[in-house]
Amino acid sequence: REMYRISTESLRHELTDETWNRLTQMDQEVNRQQMQVRKKVFSHLAVARARDLLTGLQLVSVVVDVERVGDYTKNIISLARSYPSRLEGGSLEPDLVRIEATVVENFDRTRAALEDSNEELAHEVLKETSWLSKLCDERVHDLVAGNVEDVTANQSTALALYFRQLKRVNSHLGDVATAVVNPFDRIGFKPKD
Repeated sequence: REMYRISTESLRHELTDETWNRLTQMDQEVNRQQMQVRKKVFSHLAVARARDLLTGLQLVSVVVDVERVGDYTKNIISLARSYPSRLEGGSLEPDLVRIEATVVENFDRTRAALEDSNEELAHEVLKETSWLSKLCDERVHDLVAGNVEDVTANQSTALALYFRQLKRVNSHLGDVATAVVNPFDRIGFKPKD
């Protein structure tokens, strides 16, 4: 969540070298922790045998999605480094602000759903993920098709990338939420109704 906050603020406001370095260090820490979780789960399962197998496999699956969120937030800050100024959405700004805020809320919902095995919250994340993904796809299509007239070419490119990255961050949060509502073999997939 903090990496997401830093990367979006950097793209939409200002990126400093200190912020870039901090996010890079955070990404490296996420990667290190992912390896530690895998190692600890493997070691535990070697001793515990089948008793904790499902929980261990769920945990390993979830940390992969968490690591991917870190990668996408790093992509957002890389976009901030490449884009020459503060990224503004033009006529797409209201949608962009709504999406950014929903992703922040979904970080909180996903964490709470996972910590408390709260299926209701997990379903809320998945509900939000559905409309958010569709809206991001629509905005990318509008930008690529040239249907947004009040943005420059480089702004359009950056916005298309950003909408796509926001969608992917949120989709991985949704994948984590599925660990609460789905059996192991369906983690990362839409729940069956």
